[in-house]
Amino acid sequence: MSAELSRNWFAQGGEAYARFRPTYPERLAQFLTSASPNNHLALDVGCGNGQFALRLAENFERVIGIDPSVDQIAHAVHHERIGYQCAPAEKLPVPDGSASLIAAAQAAHWFDLPVFYQEVRRVCVPGGVLALISYGVLTLEPELNERFGHFYCEEIGPYWPPERKLVDEGYAGIDFPFSEFPAPAMSIELNWNLSELLGYISTWSAVRRAREEGRQEILTRFAEEMKRLWGDADIRRSVKWPINMRIGKLERSSRNSPV
Repeated sequence: MSAELSRNWFAQGGEAYARFRPTYPERLAQFLTSASPNNHLALDVGCGNGQFALRLAENFERVIGIDPSVDQIAHAVHHERIGYQCAPAEKLPVPDGSASLIAAAQAAHWFDLPVFYQEVRRVCVPGGVLALISYGVLTLEPELNERFGHFYCEEIGPYWPPERKLVDEGYAGIDFPFSEFPAPAMSIELNWNLSELLGYISTWSAVRRAREEGRQEILTRFAEEMKRLWGDADIRRSVKWPINMRIGKLERSSRNSPV
């Protein structure tokens, strides 16, 4: 395995997140903007390095990215219409009735949802939109996908936290006490080389846990076998994630109602 491939595979923290996490399609931000009552203020809760905040900034006058991780905020992308705040989802640092859109992209499974929902009711404008967004398990070309699927389910599967099941289910099983409406089918589609794929996998919480528990050989074996199947590591191959969403409007009377 090349030195560059090894460096990418074992990257960690906010820098790796910023480099390797897939970018959401512009179409998603456009849809959320069209569903919102206005484009004055959007919140990206659990914003990580700000990838989705950047998409929202292309459509909203002002965006606030909120994340409890100092490291993630330190590596967040800069934009003149984005401000970042280090805070938990359960204590949003914005005034009452100020946000037209509250989005959480690949983050809601970590929240204390009942408390977060109370905050949503507090800070959202009447008729505002809440969108809980996730992307599911990636798919690769058939031969690669078979090996990846075994790694995901059987080898690294035991190291996923329980919350990961909510992502795999597309948030279908969570309580969502809002006036829900459907979103159009969307996906993230990229062409990646092997270093980019392994760099992305290195950001998984399950991978970090496996390494902490001394199971480095699981990761190394998978990387070596994927390199054999991939061929030239610089070849770009199709990688696709389905986008799942729970999206709803806050009615005028719902802001102060109980969860």
